[in-house]
Amino acid sequence: MTMEPIREPKKVPQHFTDKESADYWDTHELTEEFLLNTRLLDESEMPPKRADTKTITIRIDIDTIERLQKVAERRHKGYQTLLKQFVIERLYEEEKRLF
Repeated sequence: MTMEPIREPKKVPQHFTDKESADYWDTHELTEEFLLNTRLLDESEMPPKRADTKTITIRIDIDTIERLQKVAERRHKGYQTLLKQFVIERLYEEEKRLF
């Protein structure tokens, strides 16, 4: 299969779904010319850095994890991401109640 070369940024389509994007990039490729003529983002243009995180270990029963995974799948998220979201939301509610 021959890949169609992309030589300039304005030729890269915007607002694709994940499927459309995957299909597009299966048949297109960036050229050296594109890469050499594309400027790097300035520090001020970068998204904000994430807050520092700390890895912890907690024990959760298998049934709860399986339920969490099902809910996360329906929401198209990872179950650990969903768990963090639940903790943050509940913590916010407790803080509102206590303070």
